[in-house]
Amino acid sequence: MQDAVVVGSGPNGLAAALTLARAGLQVTVLEAEETIGGGARTLELGLADGLRHDLCSAVHPMSWVSPFFSEFDLAAAGVELLTPDVSYAQPLDNRPAAIAYRSLDATVERLGRDGPAWRSLLGPIARHPYAAAQIALDDHRSVPPVRNLPTGLRLLLATVEQGTRAWGIRFHDQQAPALLAGVAMHTVSPLPGLVSGGTSVFLGALGHAGCGWPIIRGGSGSITAALADELRSRGGEIITGHRVTTGAHLPPARAYLFDTTPRAVIDVVGDRISPALRRALGRFRHGDGVAKIDFVLSGPVPWTDPEVGRSGTVHLGGTRDQIARAESEVRAGRHPERPVCLISDPAVVDPGRVRGGLRPLWSYTHVPAGSTLDPTAQVIAEIERHAPGFADVVVASRCIPAARMIEHNQNYVGGDFTAGAMTPWQMIARPAPRWNPYRLGQGIYLCSSSTPPGPGVHGMCGRLAARRVLREMFGQR
Repeated sequence: MQDAVVVGSGPNGLAAALTLARAGLQVTVLEAEETIGGGARTLELGLADGLRHDLCSAVHPMSWVSPFFSEFDLAAAGVELLTPDVSYAQPLDNRPAAIAYRSLDATVERLGRDGPAWRSLLGPIARHPYAAAQIALDDHRSVPPVRNLPTGLRLLLATVEQGTRAWGIRFHDQQAPALLAGVAMHTVSPLPGLVSGGTSVFLGALGHAGCGWPIIRGGSGSITAALADELRSRGGEIITGHRVTTGAHLPPARAYLFDTTPRAVIDVVGDRISPALRRALGRFRHGDGVAKIDFVLSGPVPWTDPEVGRSGTVHLGGTRDQIARAESEVRAGRHPERPVCLISDPAVVDPGRVRGGLRPLWSYTHVPAGSTLDPTAQVIAEIERHAPGFADVVVASRCIPAARMIEHNQNYVGGDFTAGAMTPWQMIARPAPRWNPYRLGQGIYLCSSSTPPGPGVHGMCGRLAARRVLREMFGQR
């Protein structure tokens, strides 16, 4: 009998498995797909020979501040974080592009009269990124260390400001608010809102600290490959092509950890979960979706502003008010006329991603849950607004509509890549309002992004769930 079986090999599943293996447990990971990684996979899509694309995640601002990855030591595992000079950028109509440099001072200078306000909002958090991460990436139930409380208070106040109608109180021009709204687009949630506000402040500040918003050399799959290598070196086993849909697909083990949605756990081992908890898990809601578009380009994106081309991450959608309107359209079940788009050009800092003069471009856009629309034409048109001639460098493209995102990752129900609606309640009470959000039954645990602290490539959902398993099932602290 195994000590533990982990279902799903995304970053959280592998983080859980490795945490258990480091404690001396015998662990097996079961993965439904033929390749590991879940939302952190880098694959050839058949669009161009030798060209590899990031299937979901592409940029990793939380990788270097995550307590799990700090403990794992990505650099020692051979994972190289490449930091662009521009953390994120946002072209705007009829005015200069908004640019968030890795340098806070350079950003403040570019923002002009809003520069001091930007510094006062994000500077104190950027000076203490690890303290901010320990608060943002915890189980949302623990009391933070006293030394982190000042940073926690700043993060809370900034979140309330940027998550409510007070979000414009300190700014005069359009660039700074647009930058924050662009960062908030990494959630699929209302603007203003506490979740989007907290995201914009936390991730926005990380852009001016440490490794900024890094891109992984060789693609996101390098992270999960490194996790898998160490897991195997510690005796762990990873079995791919093993889809778990019933309890009969699980080998005997003392503990089971699911890097899946709550619904998947109910389907597999619902008889081992109390009726009350099953009802609570049944109320867990998924949010709106994204449509993913991968491009093959014959050259760099011809941005009108060359500074935009220095960024590994570009947000499109216009001003803050325009982005808020587009997001409200999505919430109402409609496709906005001007979609919000997130774009990553990894070759900006990783020239090794270029093959035969061709380079990948990663993008996604927000759409209503379950949308079958292929928005490739709309996304090309939105990029063309700020990069005339972009269509001329597009060699090939592939779209995965929101309704089909689940085909390569079962957690992305209706295209919801955050594995659960990003509401204030569900961020705290993921997956149900319980003191222990990970334990669902005797020996049954959830370790996916459907648990705290939520989505992102940080591994903390897996680490926190595994630590509960060690304490509750194996008596290890």
